[in-house]
Amino acid sequence: QVHLVESGGGLVEAGGSRRLSCTASGGSFSNYILGWFRQTPGNEREFVAAIRRSNGLTYYTDSVKGRFTISRDNAKNTLYLQMSSLKPEGTAVYFCAASGNSCSPFYTSNYDYWGQGTQVTVSS
Repeated sequence: QVHLVESGGGLVEAGGSRRLSCTASGGSFSNYILGWFRQTPGNEREFVAAIRRSNGLTYYTDSVKGRFTISRDNAKNTLYLQMSSLKPEGTAVYFCAASGNSCSPFYTSNYDYWGQGTQVTVSS
């Protein structure tokens, strides 16, 4: 059983940067696909970024390409999401997730473990 805890959320001005972290306990990151999703009230959780263990391949939703960077430190069991040039529409609760299979990283149903989420608010 993997327990995920996000941190790093908060209030940031538009155009600013923020780094989210997700630390795992009760298991190792080394055998999982790791992803970041976000959710706003009344909406479904949406894919933001993911990274594969096997080859380090990364995936991003179009709206964050060039501005967000996902990375992982297996030794520290920590996943990161570096967010730059933040926009007000980036305001959401951000969740990290871990998948033990090699299915598509884009869908929430493919992930086995979820953190509790961290709020990011981007002010205009």
